[in-house]
Amino acid sequence: MTQATPAREHLEDIIASVDQGTLSELRVLLQSMRPQEIANALESMPIGVRRVVWRLIDAETSHQVLQYLGEEVRAEFLARMNTDELVAAAAELDTDDFVDILQELPDTIASQVLSSMAADQRSRVERALSYPEDSAGGLMNTDFVTVRPRHTLELVLRYLRRYRALPIATDALIVVNDRDEYVGLLPLARIVTTDPSVTVREVMDAETDAIPIAMSDADVARLFADRDLLSAPVVDERGVVVGRITVDDVLDVIIEDADESVLARAGLDVDDDTFAPVIRSARSRAIWLGVNLVTALVAAAVIDVFEDTIARVVALAILMPIVASMGGIAGTQTLTLVIRGQALGQISRSNILWLMNREVVVAFLNGLLWASLVAVGTATIFADHTLGALIGVAIVINMLVAAVSGSILPPLLQRLHVDPALAGGVVLTTITDVAGFFVFLGLATIVYL
Repeated sequence: MTQATPAREHLEDIIASVDQGTLSELRVLLQSMRPQEIANALESMPIGVRRVVWRLIDAETSHQVLQYLGEEVRAEFLARMNTDELVAAAAELDTDDFVDILQELPDTIASQVLSSMAADQRSRVERALSYPEDSAGGLMNTDFVTVRPRHTLELVLRYLRRYRALPIATDALIVVNDRDEYVGLLPLARIVTTDPSVTVREVMDAETDAIPIAMSDADVARLFADRDLLSAPVVDERGVVVGRITVDDVLDVIIEDADESVLARAGLDVDDDTFAPVIRSARSRAIWLGVNLVTALVAAAVIDVFEDTIARVVALAILMPIVASMGGIAGTQTLTLVIRGQALGQISRSNILWLMNREVVVAFLNGLLWASLVAVGTATIFADHTLGALIGVAIVINMLVAAVSGSILPPLLQRLHVDPALAGGVVLTTITDVAGFFVFLGLATIVYL
């Protein structure tokens, strides 16, 4: 028997408490949960239960919960918060987390919230809002600690003791010159293990580069993975330190990108509410279904051209899906490989042709193998060696088309500023279906008519 995870147990207890009306016990349970756990539970509840639970969460905890909710669920609660509550949330959250929330508000509400903030806090938020959301500037936090190279470690320690707490995930202090330009990093470990009379300049790490503010969040995530970073400073065009990115922010990017790559193929958004109202969900999915209907009609139109051939050789109708399916699977394998290579920064103009050639050879070898088996099986079942040869040739050709298409589509779509993970699968399926039907039925038309 499978044991329920703590998160699942919390969810079941919460829903049971709402159903039974034992709200005082539910309030106690919520107080024992972390904000991340509450956010996960809220996203796992029907809307009616979710609203009851939200009212039972204390204000301070609710502000923390907001940062862990998906956009669609969070928007539901933000719509019920007034300006004072939003300003209070800003005081509780890191700047980068609050900026994400502020960008989801209507412009008029966002302006009211900004005007109600203290001047220094408003300045930090407005600066963060000026950077693209998917850049290092949009990802960074403005809470960081800087020191000068000329200071001794003893002075640095006295300076740090003035803080009630260091910013979250601080593993190193940022060393800057008198113009606040980045010079290097001072790991905390060196501060506590080195002679206090030593200066920062003598023990700092001057080899680690800062992150340019315009770097994309995908490149930032790749940099953190390559260098095993916990945090990294962010600098503007002049080299001035303007923020810091921590590994928890990068982890969010990695998880979101992974979710998007899976959900996008089904026309779903990473922030879609699992328990959203029926009409809203139906409306958001209708467009994608319409796109797929158009591609299916294109494939059907190709089949219609060969209506006489199919009427003459009925077995063709039975065998057509095999040709299309083999091409579709082969193409999807190549497409997925190339998209992954793009995400890891492994694909460029210098190697995409080499990769395509390799995929073509792989497709040809697999095509020969499986086409031979299908050809023998077809010839045996339908007692028609010609038909077996036709389907074998069609499978090989379609798999070659699929390999070329799967290699070319991601870079082409990227150049057109279209997400390959979103559109690649639909376009590839259309190509392999049309090519498979056209080649198979075209060859059959030449031979049988």
